[in-house]
Amino acid sequence: MRTSVVIIGSGFAGLGMAIQLAEQGRDDFVVLEKADSLGGTWRDNTYPGCACDVQSHLYSYSFAPNPNWTRMFAGQDEIRGYLEDLADRYRLRDRIRYGVTVTGAEFDAAEGGWTVHTASGETIETRFVVWGTGALHEPSIPEIEGFERFSGRVFHSANWDHDHDLAGRRVAVIGTGASAIQFLPPVAERAAELTLFQRTPPWILPKLDRSISSFERWAFRTFPPLQRLYRASIYTRLEGRVFGFRHPRVMTGLQALAKAHIRRGITDPELRAAVTPDYTLGCKRVLISNDYYPALARANVNVVSDGIERVTERGVVTADGVEHEVDTIIFGTGFKVADSFAQLAITGRDGVKLTDAWRGGSEAFLGTTVAGFPNLFLLVGPNTGLSHSSMVYMIESQVAYVLDCLRLLDSAGARVLDTRPESQAGYNAELHEQLATGVWQRGGCRSWYLDENGVNRTLWPDFTFRFRRRTRHADPADHEILV
Repeated sequence: MRTSVVIIGSGFAGLGMAIQLAEQGRDDFVVLEKADSLGGTWRDNTYPGCACDVQSHLYSYSFAPNPNWTRMFAGQDEIRGYLEDLADRYRLRDRIRYGVTVTGAEFDAAEGGWTVHTASGETIETRFVVWGTGALHEPSIPEIEGFERFSGRVFHSANWDHDHDLAGRRVAVIGTGASAIQFLPPVAERAAELTLFQRTPPWILPKLDRSISSFERWAFRTFPPLQRLYRASIYTRLEGRVFGFRHPRVMTGLQALAKAHIRRGITDPELRAAVTPDYTLGCKRVLISNDYYPALARANVNVVSDGIERVTERGVVTADGVEHEVDTIIFGTGFKVADSFAQLAITGRDGVKLTDAWRGGSEAFLGTTVAGFPNLFLLVGPNTGLSHSSMVYMIESQVAYVLDCLRLLDSAGARVLDTRPESQAGYNAELHEQLATGVWQRGGCRSWYLDENGVNRTLWPDFTFRFRRRTRHADPADHEILV
């Protein structure tokens, strides 16, 4: 098979890229999806209570607003429905090939393009590759001794076992990430007993959620500028959070709010102490929930902060020697983020593999292009993640940058665009100088934002409008243009 652009992944990133290519008349592309349906993380995560922690009207594309969101923070099913609607609205169904797992890609300097390899043995010749799989797709499961001996059911929140009825069960929840605080309350209502194994408690703020009335939805449908204004107001409020992340002392007020939130939900002083973090708010991902703390205060829920030593046939043994008997273990331990792109089998110019280029840590130019890997574009690449706003905004910015790179090649009558190493190095030096003074490095915690060397390879440390400004146009000085 031969095509101009191969897009890998059919979540927000992949669909956004496909839509904009089609809108610009670049119809020679294909979307490869390893699963049997589209949706990315919003297809895979179907656990009870799954919802977005960014307001619905901002967690959507500006060019495809949805006036019919029913809640301020949409649930998984509604977000996946939005993505399905995008595929229909922009006639992408026949552009997506399902059940295709990409195993690698190699750049051919003579041809000025890529050969993409799939698990079935098929090869696809293409000029451009857009990797749109994002970072939140490979579940992270800690290595704990004895899991093979456990006689009960074990699963990760991203692979929820809907056939396993939790009613009357003794359930162990391992982890306190964003997924865990959402599924724990509904699980606690059904389980006979729930034991939460907590390594580090998260900071949790109130979730200002509510239903969106039928009148509001009518107003958004009837007066589209009203929805744009509403979206802009949400965006502006969220951007204000950057000051706190960049200047940790500003977080004092929010920490007081978070502690008050604990006091409202939990009356027991020992439990309050156990779930109160000892690091600065923002060092780890800040979570939002109204029902997590009340769920922990239930009579059938127990919070254990002692480290897990091993798993036995009957349960979980902690460092204090106590065996906690359970029949179900659920991981709420998030995803492998810091090294997700480094595991890709991608070979660029002169036979250099991406794993070797990133041996000292993953980095890219504007999180989108990588020196030595021409005509390859990463969506949600290194240091494009956010801790304060909508990733859809960042994806939309990156898509615009990719399109401008293609226009740059067209105007030059060239075939290949490769980022200059000095441009990439200078950009990342500036980026990590900003990150070094933020709460992620100085907040007194160890988070999944950091790689094994303690370097933040995940987050964009500034206002998102500054990222958009930098990605609005591709500067020819930053790239080598090869005819």
